[in-house]
Order: sequence, then structure tokens, then C-alpha cells
Amino acid sequence: MTTRLQHRQAGAFDGQTRLLLAVNGLFITAGALSGTYFGIYIWKASNDYIRLGWFTLITHVAMGLTFWIAGNAAKEGNKMILLRLGIGISAVFYAIVLLLKGNAVHYIWLLGLIQGMAMGLFWLAFNVVYFEVTEPDNRDRFNGWTGTIGSLVGIIVPWSSGFLISRLGGNAGYRIIFILSFCIFVAGIAVSFFLRNRRTKGNYDWRWPIGLLKDSGTSWRAVLGGLASQGIRESVFGVIIGVLIYVQTGSEMKLGNFMLVTSAVGFVSFLIAGKWLKPEWRNRGMLVGAIALVAAILPLFAGLSYATLLAFGVSAALFFPLYLLPMTSTVFDLIGRDEDSVQRRVEFVVARELALNVGRIIGMTVFMCTISVSKAPAVMNWLLLSVGSSPLLSWMFMRKVLAERVKGTRLDVKPKSIL
Repeated sequence: MTTRLQHRQAGAFDGQTRLLLAVNGLFITAGALSGTYFGIYIWKASNDYIRLGWFTLITHVAMGLTFWIAGNAAKEGNKMILLRLGIGISAVFYAIVLLLKGNAVHYIWLLGLIQGMAMGLFWLAFNVVYFEVTEPDNRDRFNGWTGTIGSLVGIIVPWSSGFLISRLGGNAGYRIIFILSFCIFVAGIAVSFFLRNRRTKGNYDWRWPIGLLKDSGTSWRAVLGGLASQGIRESVFGVIIGVLIYVQTGSEMKLGNFMLVTSAVGFVSFLIAGKWLKPEWRNRGMLVGAIALVAAILPLFAGLSYATLLAFGVSAALFFPLYLLPMTSTVFDLIGRDEDSVQRRVEFVVARELALNVGRIIGMTVFMCTISVSKAPAVMNWLLLSVGSSPLLSWMFMRKVLAERVKGTRLDVKPKSIL
């Protein structure tokens, strides 16, 4: 059967791929505009890490359940509707925050549920469409571009938010960035109407993730372990670093400056890694990236300060693409290894996201349990080091899978016929 790979130059992006990058860019722009500071918004109202932890934990639980339940609609219905619902509910989230004003801190459970639903719907649809519009020959490049766009957004948007909050004053500044996020989400919905829905054959298998765990003859057991390990770090570091910077400096502008510098480094790093990282280099690249991410935490033991946090952020941004790109591309290559796997792409994406969210839930649970015992700087450092070492665990799970992809990169990854 004729494939898209035969109709376009190897590695090139078609119109649908570029549209998906645009939708992703708008979504992460809206999230970076307000999401970067939402944790601080909650922390300032409560001075309570545990309350912030509950919001994050509920978000991850709701996200995982949404992935699993909405998988049926993604396979047997129209995944574009799910994509727009995810963006729309994200807009509703910030509309509710605007209505609640200072009382938002008392509705953590509701906000966590809404945020989790929105993220689950969007990323389920996005990842399925991402798989459909990319091929093994351009997947690293696409991931490099998403990382590059994310870093470029990180350079401009959080700094702009911090500037607005600092210039207009806390409450007025936060209202402005929440309104702007709402408008950008609406723009994302408009652009998404130009994406085509590709029908998926067959019925949704609700038990697919459990079946993958039970099957000892598949690479997916190791992959799911690697993904769960990846989620452990994501959960904690995604929340705590921004709050720690605010606690150390008392300034949203300082957080904006932090994001500007680290995202600029990440921009260059993703651009280079996306262009030059080849499938045969993924195994060594991921190991180097994992080791570097752990080593980046060590400056914090010299004392928690803006300088040491910035040193951590720059180091992590520099090496994060080496860790993330091999992980993401290899997983999606596995989904596309043959026609049977392609027809189960929704189930595989659901399994991937469930594993990530299991790791995120574990990481946040460890964080909350530790913080409830002690908030001393030394305890915080060891917590960050232990949780931040999970990339090495992720590589240990993935190393054999990555090696197999090197041996059979073009033999066991078959082009797929989606259109």
C-alpha cells in the first residue's frame, strides 16, 4: 500500500505536521503564560506546599483516568473533538480561576479535576495525531521542533508574565495573564479545525495496558517502566522549582528571568539535538542526558539560592533534549513497527500516558510525604536528588529497547499507511 513516505521527501514536514506544531505552540504558550505562575498564585494564598501538592496530585489522577476513559472516543469517534475539548476546558479552567479570584485556593480539588481532564483530552488526541502525521525518519526532527518551540515560548512568555505581574501588581497582573491565556486557548481551537481526523479501525480495548504489562515477550514492559520513571521527575520538578525561586527571591520577575535564561539554553539545545541526533545515537545520548540531569542537581547542595537554582536550570536545559528525544521517538517508533501496532495506536498512546501519570503520582506522593515531615533545606536537597535521579532508572529500563532499535532501525520499524 502506498504510504506518505513515498509521496514526500524523507524527513520533510507536510501541511498537517506544521498545523499540529502550530496547535501545540498555541497550547503551550497559553499554558506558559499562566501555568508557570499558577503554582505561585496558590502558594502565595496558602504558604502551603501540601495544598499545592494536592492540586498537582489530583491533576495527575484525573489526567490518567481521562486518558483511559477517553481512549474509547479517540478510537471509535472523532479525536479532533477531543483535541478541541481539551483546549476548551483549559480555557474554562482559567475562566473559573478568574471568577474565584482569591478563593481559588479553597477549590483545589475542583481545579485539579478540571485541569486533569483538559490535559488528558488534549494530550491524548495530540499524541495520536502526532503519531499519524510523523514517520520514523522525521520523528526526532518533529520532537526537536516541539522542544525548540517550547523553549522559544519559555524565553518570551514567562518573562512577559513576570513583567506584567510585577508592573501591574499581584492581583491585577494575574488577572491579565489569565485572560490572555483564555484568549490564546480560543485561538488554538480555531486553528485545530484545519487538522484532519483520521479514522481508526477496530474497537477500543479497555484492558490493553494491563495486557502489555502481563506480556513478558514484548518490549513494552520495559518501556512502561521507563515512562513511569520519567514521570517521577516531571511531577516534582514541574512544580517545585518555580516555587523555590519565588521563596528565595520573593519576585515573579526573577522567575521570569530564570525561565528566559534556561529556555534560551534549551532552545539552542533542542534545535541542535533535533537536527543531529540520529536513531543509532539514541542509547548513548539518553545515558549522557540522564547522567547530566542528575549531576545538575548537585549545585543545590551548596545552598538553595537563586544562583544555585539558576546553575541547575541551565545545566538541565542543556542536556534535557539528549534524555527526552530518544525516549519519545523510540516509544512512537515501537507503536509504528507494523500494521497491527498501528491499528492499536490509540491503546498504545493510552498505555504510554497511563505509565507517565503513574510515575507522576508516585513522585508527587513522595514529595508530599517528605514535605509533611520536614521542609529543611537539606531534606529538600536530598528529596530533589532522589527524585531527580529517576532519569537514570528510565535509561536502565530503556537501554535494551534502544539497543534493539539501533540493530534493526530500518528492519523492524515498518512504514505505516494511515491516510
